[in-house]
Amino acid sequence: MAFLDFGPLHFLLFNKGKNMPLSYYSPAEWDKILTFAATRETPFLVVLLDRVRQKFEEFRMGFPGAKIYYAVKANPGDELLALLRDLGSYFDIASIYELDQVLALGVAPDRVSFGNTIKKSRHIREAYNKGVRLFATDCEADVRNLAREAPGSRIFFRLLMDAVTSDSDWPLSRKFGCQPRMLTELVSLAADLGLDPHGISFHVGSQQREIPAWDAAIAQVHVLFEWMKGKNVHLKAINMGGGFPADYLIKSNALSVYAEEINRYLGSHFGDALPEIYLEPGRGLVGDAGVLASEVVLISKKSKTDLKRWVYTDVGVFNGLMETIDESIKYPVYTGKEGETGDVIIAGPTCDSLDIIYEHFKYQLPLSLAIGDRIYWLSTGAYTASYSSVEFNGFPPLTTYYL
Repeated sequence: MAFLDFGPLHFLLFNKGKNMPLSYYSPAEWDKILTFAATRETPFLVVLLDRVRQKFEEFRMGFPGAKIYYAVKANPGDELLALLRDLGSYFDIASIYELDQVLALGVAPDRVSFGNTIKKSRHIREAYNKGVRLFATDCEADVRNLAREAPGSRIFFRLLMDAVTSDSDWPLSRKFGCQPRMLTELVSLAADLGLDPHGISFHVGSQQREIPAWDAAIAQVHVLFEWMKGKNVHLKAINMGGGFPADYLIKSNALSVYAEEINRYLGSHFGDALPEIYLEPGRGLVGDAGVLASEVVLISKKSKTDLKRWVYTDVGVFNGLMETIDESIKYPVYTGKEGETGDVIIAGPTCDSLDIIYEHFKYQLPLSLAIGDRIYWLSTGAYTASYSSVEFNGFPPLTTYYL
């Protein structure tokens, strides 16, 4: 077993035998993945639907009474969406194209929220004409578009959370949401224009492991609820977005721990006057369900004295591993080869210098690793296939299988 010292922490980066994947998947799950993968051309993603089912039930148990809106953008496979449809999930969409996909699967439009604050006015009208009545917004122009194109609809107003999201592995920065003062003005404007101010939404940052981030957000929302009450506008709901983490190289707390703490925060700030609760999990629902299989294309060094090997795989930033940009998301990687390990730089197959997956963070792989060997990327069920390019360098989008 090899550990690397990275500051004060020790990370398990490679494990002999099958111990490493078995700390993420059961023996039956791992055997199922390997058996399925054995005869198929890489790269491809395998998603275990039973894992998704189990995680959805964990969300339902942890947040009883909450409406769970799956963030379709995380993994939009039809088989996955159909499973969640049958489990009673609602759906958060980012575009009319995702809307058409879920409607084609028989999802009723009253189970859909148009959660993207950036949308064309004609797409608002199209969603409204197809039955969607729940939208999110964060600016005056969009509120006016909604009033004109989706009259009477329920609206979530997104709060800017840039200070909170900075602790997450994949921050959402200042692109989404607005400051509290502007939010109150938008709520009043929406009411004046005939829309239904339904509630306030926020997002604590994708892959957020720091549970107190939700406390800070809920505290701000409570202040805004009270402020609007003084303006005779009674908001009814909180949309806490996503942010729930998957298990990557650094494992997270169990979902039950997040649920217990977040419910405590809600009770602390709102007491018995608890609003309706909405969740929009994506990564936290499907991330752990996926394994991406890849193949070593080349292994090289840049000089005879180079201490690091360059390991090039047939999957990279442009065909599945977009979230490794700036080495933000650190996936557990596994190969069945054994023996002594050494430092590596892992890069993808395209002729673009951005396509370097891990260079600065210290990954190690066996010295016996050879061209043609498999590398498995664990916990890759979210934001992999959906981020894959259509045809950069001619490589096709990442194939996904649902088991």
